[in-house]
Parts: sequence; structure tokens; C-alpha cells
Amino acid sequence: MSTDLTVLLVVAAVLAAATLAVAVALLVRLVRTRRALRRAGLPVERQWVFWAAIAYLVLPADLVPDPVYLDDIGVLLLALRSMRSASDGPSAPRG
Repeated sequence: MSTDLTVLLVVAAVLAAATLAVAVALLVRLVRTRRALRRAGLPVERQWVFWAAIAYLVLPADLVPDPVYLDDIGVLLLALRSMRSASDGPSAPRG
């Protein structure tokens, strides 16, 4: 195998591992946010967002192939943002 191909494969593996680590970190943060909202007594109005994000992460059908977790990261970030905005409630100031 050529040196260039070896370097390319190593870089691709490192990038795939880094994006997977970010996706897992966001998943953990999403689960912790959901638990914190439940413990605080706030109704989680958008529970379907949480479960849809989890399902999208673990199901094999993705918009982008799984070695690149950018779509999974995007879905997890949107779910986290949606759950945070639901906890703010309608009376919270926007900005």
C-alpha cells in the first residue's frame, strides 16, 4: 500500500472517530437535559423530538452514510435546542 493511501485512511479514521465522539457527547447531553427537565417538574412538551433524535441516531437509514456523523450531530443539536426552548416556556424573553 502506498504511503499516501495509508495517510488518507488514517486521516479518514481519525475524522470518523472524532465525529462519532461528538455525536455521542451530544446524545449524552440530550439525555441529561431530558432528565433535568423531568426532575425539575417541567413537562417535556416535545417528547417526540427526543425519541425521534434517538431513533435517527441508532437506525441504519441516514441521509448521509454513517462514517460521517454530521447529519446525526445536526439532528441531536436540533433536538437539544428544541427541548431547551420548550423548557424556557412562552413567558421567557427571547434573545
